[in-house]
Amino acid sequence: MPDSLISARDIIVAARRAGRELCDDLSLDAGFKAESDQARLLAIYLGLLVKWNKAMNLVGPKSWEDIFSTLIMDSLHLADFLNGLDLPESPLTLDLGAGAGLPGIPLRTVWQRGEYVLVEARQKRSIFMRTALNAMGLPRTVVFNGRAEKLGEDMLPADLVVSKAFMPWPELLDFVKPMLSEQGRIVILSNDPAPGAKKLVEHGYELESAVHYEAGSRTHFFWSVIPAS
Repeated sequence: MPDSLISARDIIVAARRAGRELCDDLSLDAGFKAESDQARLLAIYLGLLVKWNKAMNLVGPKSWEDIFSTLIMDSLHLADFLNGLDLPESPLTLDLGAGAGLPGIPLRTVWQRGEYVLVEARQKRSIFMRTALNAMGLPRTVVFNGRAEKLGEDMLPADLVVSKAFMPWPELLDFVKPMLSEQGRIVILSNDPAPGAKKLVEHGYELESAVHYEAGSRTHFFWSVIPAS
């Protein structure tokens, strides 16, 4: 357990201030069902992240409140977005360039469908993520320390690829095509809206769904693309 003054109550209050409720969800594993469970685990993650950030510069924001409002909220909104997609009951998800575990680790406190692989080439960040996963006890969530193109056959094909600033979207779409299952999709977290249909078709994809939300003075976008029919 990290040496942290962040409490579950702090997390619940911060979420409400940001316009988000942590909701009880009976589909989650034991220890994650109630909002107090989810908030407790998010507090563990944030405590570790703030502590390690002082030495490793994992993320830009320094205080847990800023990290929550600018980064954790993406994970919570992403859970809603994923619940609206036509995913398999137990999807295999690859989170490319996972870094410090954002959005994947907070996401898994509230969305736990299938297997989730955090892919990160940098060893120190991979060590941090494994430390956080061990402290939180997140189910069916693992770290792959290596380059994405080195993923083993047991981690492919993916039903879902999640990317946040891993590489520019045109390169990403071409890069992950061999990794996707026949009905797979790519979800991109971006500061920009989804590109037009013509640009996507040039890379063999079409837009499935897109949403945005306001975070302070900035607008955050999620968009899902699937292979063009």
